[in-house]
Amino acid sequence: MQLVIRRYRPSDRDTVLALYSTCMWEHIHPCFQNSMTRPHFLAITLALCGAGYHLGSVFGAVLLPGLWMGLVYYCCNEIYAGYVSMRLKTDMQDIPGNFLSRPDDCFWVAEAEIDGRVQIMGTVAVLAKQSEKEKYGELQRMIISPVCRRVGLGSRMAQTVVDFCKEQGFSKVALETSSTQTPAVALYKKLGFCHVPSHIKPEAPSWVVMLANVSVLKMEKQL
Repeated sequence: MQLVIRRYRPSDRDTVLALYSTCMWEHIHPCFQNSMTRPHFLAITLALCGAGYHLGSVFGAVLLPGLWMGLVYYCCNEIYAGYVSMRLKTDMQDIPGNFLSRPDDCFWVAEAEIDGRVQIMGTVAVLAKQSEKEKYGELQRMIISPVCRRVGLGSRMAQTVVDFCKEQGFSKVALETSSTQTPAVALYKKLGFCHVPSHIKPEAPSWVVMLANVSVLKMEKQL
């Protein structure tokens, strides 16, 4: 499969938004599985099962833990589906205006010919950021289609951002990801990104974040 990485074009919009939504929604199930396999969450599930049974019915033994699991799933869904909904209404609503209007920003897509048709297989973006002491790039919107995972596309997309940031004279590349996106974290570590202390919280109510057991990780690569 021959992959080509190029700048975003307005005609890519619908495909890019669909790919972004689909790939972000994929994180809901791993997030739920990660939450429910925690020892104290398993203990709560078993306790509710026992409580329901002692209340007098097998139905109660199923209903109470079912409601608990449904609540946890709702929280996991709210984290990722809510995030997607917000992004589709903000920066992803106008990709040229938000990612291509300044020379230090960029948005790329990766495309490949599959079954005789050219399809978009991934996206990544970078935004220039200015702190008191330095100018750096922030890697955003890294999305890889399931069809092209584990073939090196993620590395190529991230490296595209790193090379661009070097050309712009940035001091580093920074990014944020979630604790449940373990393949992405492993990829960034392989490319030389390191965790940095941060107190960033997901854009969701604190009780939702607690039940979903999600934290935001900040990583940086010095250039």
